[in-house]
Amino acid sequence: MFAGIVEEAALVTNLVKDQENLHLTLSCSFVKDLKIDQSVAHNGVCLTVVSKTDSNYTVTAIKETLMKTNLGTFEIGSKVNVERSLRLDSLLDGHMVQGHVDQTAVCTQIEEAEGSWYFTFTYQPTGDNITVEKGSISVNGVSLTVVNSQPDSFQVAIIPYTYHQTNFHTFKVGTVVNLEFDILGKYITKIVKHQLGKA
Repeated sequence: MFAGIVEEAALVTNLVKDQENLHLTLSCSFVKDLKIDQSVAHNGVCLTVVSKTDSNYTVTAIKETLMKTNLGTFEIGSKVNVERSLRLDSLLDGHMVQGHVDQTAVCTQIEEAEGSWYFTFTYQPTGDNITVEKGSISVNGVSLTVVNSQPDSFQVAIIPYTYHQTNFHTFKVGTVVNLEFDILGKYITKIVKHQLGKA
């Protein structure tokens, strides 16, 4: 479980294709604190540390993960939002993020707003994945508040700290991002559909 509070943008230092899997090696400031088998979110995708050195660590993404996320678009030098799993005794500053990406979206507009930025993302709507005005959404692992919720798109407002601390500053129109919709919203949608099906 994560909170969507990105610790930093890690750097991809190596990529190794292994049959249908992809081994990703990254460097970040807390490598020495990591342990084998530890969970770390990468652009919102929960992956397990499988090996490490003093300066790098490696995780493995399987075919299913590569198909449903943007991890397959990484190159050496790509910046990746990383967050270690939430401690039970820590503050929940963001919202409950599972690290299970639902689908990808495309950045379709970036607007500067006198010190902040508005990013618009468009996605393929499904019956279960919806946004609501002022609700929570995880974009590349960042816990954000939905603005201008539409059936197939939404906006988020980004403050300078988030812009520079995460990989949002690398986004362009056409950038593919990972989305994890609010788990509470998904459960409510499922329950309502089930009840309507009984009616």
